[in-house]
Amino acid sequence: MRVLVVEDEALLADAIAEWLRDDAHAVDVAYDGDAALQRIAVNDYDVVLLDRDLPRVHGDDVCRALVGSESIARVLMLTAAAEIGDRVAGLSLGADDYLSKPFAFPELAARVHALGRRSRAAAAPTLQRAGIRLDPARREVFRDGRYVPLSRKEFGLLAELLRADGAVVPAEVLLEKVWDEHADPFTSAVRLTVLKLRRKLGEPAVVHTVAGVGYQIP
Repeated sequence: MRVLVVEDEALLADAIAEWLRDDAHAVDVAYDGDAALQRIAVNDYDVVLLDRDLPRVHGDDVCRALVGSESIARVLMLTAAAEIGDRVAGLSLGADDYLSKPFAFPELAARVHALGRRSRAAAAPTLQRAGIRLDPARREVFRDGRYVPLSRKEFGLLAELLRADGAVVPAEVLLEKVWDEHADPFTSAVRLTVLKLRRKLGEPAVVHTVAGVGYQIP
């Protein structure tokens, strides 16, 4: 999934981002509300982790702007305020979930997964097609019963292709969903990752290239 972390404590923001990247998400980071609004305006996110007490533009205003837009992003508010009134206020702004600091990273990751499922059309917990079975929760991939070890990017790319249910996925969409805002739009990262993925999945090849369009698992 594509995730935006909005947190003014840089060490915490970067730690959250690395944890989620290890979980095969594409993660962008903003350290204030103004930067968050700029990223939201140009990128499509599945989940936004939003601190309430932000400099420049308050987190509440970022949440209002996000909820008032046509974005499908789900909002998970992060805050040091743990009182019931604070949680109610955050949810009343349109946030989908609320997590008080300090928190455990595994719980945060689980909440991100849950919100990500709500931002998409309902999907089976395990993705299966063409002899491939991908379990997002366990981060496991099997082909015809054989375990296939994949890198984070290979796993994320395969998941997006399986979610497409046979449709062609443009390389630009894969770059947006699996990498992050620092990825060069002219990079060959998608093509190279597809080549590595094909080798690991073995023959016959299941990831097909549609010339000038993108990739698919028919």
